[in-house]
Amino acid sequence: MYLSVIIPAYNEEERIKDTIMDIVRYLSKQDYTYELVVVNDGSKDNTVNVLKKLESAIYNLKFIDNGKNQGKGAVVKQGMLSARGKYRLYADADNAISINHIEKFWPYVKQGYDVIIGSIELSGSVQKERYTGFSKIYRNILGKLSKYLIRALTIWNIHDTQRAFKLFTAEAAEKIFPKQTIMRWGFDIEILVLTKKLGYNIKELPVTWINPPGRVNFIDYLKTLKELLQIKLNQLRGKYD
Repeated sequence: MYLSVIIPAYNEEERIKDTIMDIVRYLSKQDYTYELVVVNDGSKDNTVNVLKKLESAIYNLKFIDNGKNQGKGAVVKQGMLSARGKYRLYADADNAISINHIEKFWPYVKQGYDVIIGSIELSGSVQKERYTGFSKIYRNILGKLSKYLIRALTIWNIHDTQRAFKLFTAEAAEKIFPKQTIMRWGFDIEILVLTKKLGYNIKELPVTWINPPGRVNFIDYLKTLKELLQIKLNQLRGKYD
């Protein structure tokens, strides 16, 4: 198996089918083998039934069903460690970053990078906002504040830690994710801290990101801040050594 695409899903009945079909249409035209690993995180809507139907129709779709909500980080970890691909990509169910960006990643895989991540903070990146007015201002302010705090406290040389489009070699994934301790919104930060600590090299590439209507609110930002502080404390205590 060449590529595994891991997708966490929580209450995604309205968009998960379109996202999966978009990925399948693209990858089915490529000359490498692939699988989709979709992990349900205790959805309360019709996500499970939608995914069961898709699993029966798509031979290389693997559906992992968790009855209880564990957190986005937990199900990404589960998916990464259940995947079989030589390369493992984590992407969101909202399809905010199109799967065709993977083509930009392969040349850097050949150059020997272990982890390649999408970024909207680099020259050449594009952001397409679906929010307007105060909602857009509020999200932009919180987003920038979070970015500066992350860079100041943990990994200063990564411009964008939070985009859900990250490719890992199987070796890197199988060494990094077992050490993951943050299971909710802050897990991306910890994964990159672990990547650096374990000596794997990271390449950050610009992507086009369509900011989708979502569920992230002020409370989620506060929770991420708390997890960020926990990561910093873990660093100071040598927990990642």
